[in-house]
Amino acid sequence: MAILWQKTIAENHYEIRSAGRTRRLYTNGVCHSEFNPAQIFTGSVWDLLILPAWFYRPGDIRRILVLGVGGGVVLRQLERLLAAEEIIGIESDAVHLYLGEKFFGNAGPAIRCVRAEAREWLRGYRGGAFDMIIDDLFVNEGDEPVRAIPVDGGWAELLLRHLRPGGLLTVNFASRGEMLSSALVTADHFRRRFRSRFRLTTPRLDNCVGAFTGINTGSRALRSRILGSPDLGRAVRTGRIRYRIRQLK
Repeated sequence: MAILWQKTIAENHYEIRSAGRTRRLYTNGVCHSEFNPAQIFTGSVWDLLILPAWFYRPGDIRRILVLGVGGGVVLRQLERLLAAEEIIGIESDAVHLYLGEKFFGNAGPAIRCVRAEAREWLRGYRGGAFDMIIDDLFVNEGDEPVRAIPVDGGWAELLLRHLRPGGLLTVNFASRGEMLSSALVTADHFRRRFRSRFRLTTPRLDNCVGAFTGINTGSRALRSRILGSPDLGRAVRTGRIRYRIRQLK
């Protein structure tokens, strides 16, 4: 693995490493993004964050908010696969935004990146509601990635304030236990807010993605639409994307 770029800024050490055509962004030894320009799918957690969008019909998801951009892998996936009208990415680390544009190409006509702390940005946002919100907010704790903001009642309420009725929220958790103890799963108020709730995992990682939707749907509907998509269907059939999905009762 070669190092293409590295620099220490304000006690944080950043690296861009390459493995063949794959580029990886590391901050203090923790991988925050992975992307291969010849392969839109990563085989990792970033795929799980976008897969629940296929619970919806084409064109239903037009405005997307991504909290925690990193190198911008999810932005690239969403722009290519969903053809969304607007994708706003919120990232507090200016170096991540710079490296994302330089090495990962997280720029496009539908993409707008904003340097801001997610909680402050959401509190001050006065625009229209989003069809989909992705919460991928992680920071380093030693050499381990941990959630930047616990998914308690206050954070969940702030997220839902900006999600349209019937919309989709996906959240990256460090583990299944962390997801099951979150307010989105344990609190009656939030259980009633969503008609369908799922957890998605991949054999490659311990991370668990929670998908919370305002529509009645099931895993069979998701798989049918995924297999009907040329890019996604090929990735699933060839094993590039490996995922398990379970409905939360």
